Amino acid sequence: MGPTQRADSREHTLSRMIGLLEQAAAQGAKLVVFPELAFTTFFPRWILDGDELDVHFERSMPNPAVAPLFDRARALRVGFYVGYAELTPDGRRFNSAILVDCDGQIVSKYRKVHLPGSVEPRPGAKYQQLEKRYFGYGDLGFPAVRTDDAWAGAIMGMMICNDRRWPESWRVLGLQGVELVCVGYNSAAYDPNGGSTEDASLRTFHSTLVAQANAYMNATWAIAVAKAGDEDGSGLIGGSCIVDPNGCIVAQATTLADEVIVADIDLDLCRQGKDKMFNFAAHRRPDQYKVITERAGVVEPVVVD
Repeated sequence: MGPTQRADSREHTLSRMIGLLEQAAAQGAKLVVFPELAFTTFFPRWILDGDELDVHFERSMPNPAVAPLFDRARALRVGFYVGYAELTPDGRRFNSAILVDCDGQIVSKYRKVHLPGSVEPRPGAKYQQLEKRYFGYGDLGFPAVRTDDAWAGAIMGMMICNDRRWPESWRVLGLQGVELVCVGYNSAAYDPNGGSTEDASLRTFHSTLVAQANAYMNATWAIAVAKAGDEDGSGLIGGSCIVDPNGCIVAQATTLADEVIVADIDLDLCRQGKDKMFNFAAHRRPDQYKVITERAGVVEPVVVD
């Protein structure tokens, strides 16, 4: 999905998303994956307060502003994953995503666990990364759900952006037998924490690397989808891709604009890894992994006589 500018209306953005949904459905898709914070610009780059901040949050899901997407998807018999900023009735804020089935029903919700950036703005930075300022840490864990026949009964899980860089995210889902992981992201085309050691090329490489490596090591399909391009002068990487359980890319976006990529997902490809190389019941040794159990963020040393 291409960039969404701060000045873009919700109606304009929703129209783009529905258009992409229709293109995907016309190519036979039964599941459409949208990016992180898909309905808005990536607002954590700005210092915001009051109404300027609140306008980016959804009080319920669905709600009248996004209902047309749900309605069109239901009419087309297509389900979807979508990321959004959530404001709960008791005033908590999360970077969230939902999985919606072909009947328009929410079957799972996820709240981002690994929040990057800082609470306080970095002095002198043109663009900030203030997710810790605007969101609380996710409190739903990493749920994996068994879906219905429309998605061949796949066991599905979700992540958001920075979660995909942490192997624990994938392994928690892998231990639940996950067969398809959906990830939406908005990753800067520069080092969002300052410095000059990362550029768009390296960050795109890392984004693709973690999807391929972790899909392979957990014998799962992975769909990683970016919001990309120039948002109000701030660059976002692309690289949206669909990765099979062998870690092979089977489809990948080639632009930083609105674009649809499609792949047939054969869940039987998960069996090679799950039943052989990464048969957790047969080969994992959790009795030994306890030596790297963290205590207050510090790994205890192990002394071998």
